[in-house]
Amino acid sequence: MGDLSVTSKGQVTIPRDVRQKLGIRSGTKVRFRLAGDHAELVRVSAPATVTASGFGLLKSKRRSVPADFDAAAVLAGK
Repeated sequence: MGDLSVTSKGQVTIPRDVRQKLGIRSGTKVRFRLAGDHAELVRVSAPATVTASGFGLLKSKRRSVPADFDAAAVLAGK
């Protein structure tokens, strides 16, 4: 693991191997605590697990298609 740079907003990217080992993913709550002359990162809580189907995982800015939409009718020119 190499040295990391801190952005002007005080942000640092946690290396992938560290995130994987600690189970840190998007939405995970972490806490920093001072321990002498260094800081420790502690995982406080993990986000809810994603269901096996993944349904609802992705969000779209497009309007939804009506339930009675018939693609075959559109292709047939009706």
